[in-house]
Parts: sequence; structure tokens; C-alpha cells
Amino acid sequence: MLEASLSQLEQLVSDLVQQNQDLLGSNESLKVELARAKDENDSLQLNLMEQEEKHSATAARIQALVERVSAGPVSA
Repeated sequence: MLEASLSQLEQLVSDLVQQNQDLLGSNESLKVELARAKDENDSLQLNLMEQEEKHSATAARIQALVERVSAGPVSA
């Protein structure tokens, strides 16, 4: 009886050690994936800011043109 319980305990400990190793591997993979996702997010945010600047500059140029047209005829 004691031998069987000890054998079961050894098997359970072995299973737990294996599960722990598997989880550690998964954790490392997730850390790498998270770092990659953070880098991609930073890159996308920078790209978005650049696009917003371009759109803002374009909008300002369009607004200036509209104001010139609205000012009336230009005398030569």
C-alpha cells in the first residue's frame, strides 16, 4: 500500500515538473510574442502620428487656398 502511494506520488511529482517545464516554455514564447507586438504597436503609432501630421499640413494648405478664393478677385 505504501509502495503504491509512493509510486503514485512520484508520478504526480513527475507530471507536475513536466507541466511546469511546459508552462515555462509557453511563458517565454508569450514574452517574445508580447515584445514583438509592442514593437509593432510602437511602429504603428509612429506611422499614425506621421500620417496625422501630413493630413494636418494638407488640410492647412487647402484651408489657405479656400481663404484665397473666398477673398475675392485678385487685382493685377
